[in-house]
Amino acid sequence: MAEKNYYIGLDNGGTSCKAVLFDEYGNEICHAGRILKLITPAALQTERDMNELWQKNIECIQEILKKSTINTSLIKGIGCCGHGKGLYLWGKDDMPVRNGIVSTDGRAVDYVKTWNKDGTSQKIFIKNYQSILASQPVAILRWIKDHEPQNYAKIKWIFEVKDFIRFMLTGEPFAEITDYSGSNLLDMTKNQFDKEILEWFGIPEMINCLPPLKRSVDVCGYITKKVAKLTGLPERLPVAGGMFDIDACCIAMNVINSRNLCVIAGTWSINEFITKKPILNHSIMMNSHYCLDDYYLVEECSPTSAGNLEWYIQMFCGKEKEEAENEGINVYQYCDRLVESVQPEDQDIIFLPYIFGSNYNPASKACFLGIDSHHTKAHMVRAVFEGIVFCHMVHIEKLLMNKKDFDTIRLSGGAANSSVWTQIFADVTGYPIEVVKTKELGALGCAMSASVACGNQPDIKTASKNMTKMGKTVYPSDKKQIYQQKFARYKIIAADLEKFWS
Repeated sequence: MAEKNYYIGLDNGGTSCKAVLFDEYGNEICHAGRILKLITPAALQTERDMNELWQKNIECIQEILKKSTINTSLIKGIGCCGHGKGLYLWGKDDMPVRNGIVSTDGRAVDYVKTWNKDGTSQKIFIKNYQSILASQPVAILRWIKDHEPQNYAKIKWIFEVKDFIRFMLTGEPFAEITDYSGSNLLDMTKNQFDKEILEWFGIPEMINCLPPLKRSVDVCGYITKKVAKLTGLPERLPVAGGMFDIDACCIAMNVINSRNLCVIAGTWSINEFITKKPILNHSIMMNSHYCLDDYYLVEECSPTSAGNLEWYIQMFCGKEKEEAENEGINVYQYCDRLVESVQPEDQDIIFLPYIFGSNYNPASKACFLGIDSHHTKAHMVRAVFEGIVFCHMVHIEKLLMNKKDFDTIRLSGGAANSSVWTQIFADVTGYPIEVVKTKELGALGCAMSASVACGNQPDIKTASKNMTKMGKTVYPSDKKQIYQQKFARYKIIAADLEKFWS
């Protein structure tokens, strides 16, 4: 009987990094994860120590190899994915230039406002098919040029997070196209970097700091002798280009045509579908390249999703954590139970999940509205669950302006692990919600890219078909009308407060 092949996916998200070992059928063999320390030197600034990040990835790889009983010679490839946007700079002294900047960062918001006013954003859209975001590399690079000129002068390579990790694994600098096509650095009409675009942003000298472009399934180097010694990985193991984590989750849900809308409820609210033609009517936030060569990924996104629940738990649920531990469950299961104890019609608090800014304004602030003396922790947690789904729905409505004939919504991220939260998504959106059995979808997606890069799968579509495992489908309930009324209130309150934040 032939031995199975195995692949590793490395997923570096907004709050944690993970290493997951999969077999060739997409079964998870073992995984390891580390929470990543968030550094907040000032308001709107979110950073990460790049050396610590690399060390945490090493620890995760070491742990899965220790947990696994398979011979490492059966591991045929490794792929990386990670949060898009943000910025990880490598210096001319072969050291990180400064802390990495995470995708929730909003320090460059004033540059975006200026570019929107002076016509730059309109010029850029013709080439890039996307809005300019404060968290994109172009905006952050301009901020660094003006505020940290000594660091700007040190830049050798401009990386997104997963491309930095791949560089550390292989010593080879590359820019994988799904990630960089969402960065406003790439001319989408020509699929190449363009100095004119950088000139419009006031950073033309950065053209020489952009690594060569590669596809998700290209081999982008091999595990070095040094890394093999550090981790236990086989030396010369091929490393795939990998992909933007929203692509990785999407392909791991077997989204290979335009029939399904994909929702990822993680640190970011990601709402997307794929299409063979970009949406150019300015109604959506971003078009980027999908990991299937003939498709674009149409995206509406903001840092307004399950990261807000994580914040709430850290700030206000110390007692609940202890009680959950005493009962042998995790705090998220405890929160699910709290939410289930309150019906949607019995909870009228509105929560705006703006800890890292709103859908379109990084300066917006999170808040609860409508609290009185009868409300309990259960009411508050349900408000957090609902507010996050409402924020997703704001994005989904924009996508539905361009396409309505979806069969289902496929859901991943932290919310997909919660039955009650999944039901809220079904009731608010009005669509059946399909959940994929695999929990670590980002890691699975980049493991799929590794299976193609090493030659074991002919293409990413085949890999997705062979390695995806669909789970339950949740249908809208009779609570749909109640949520329509609550969502209408949510939109009125959000719009009225937007004037205040501005």
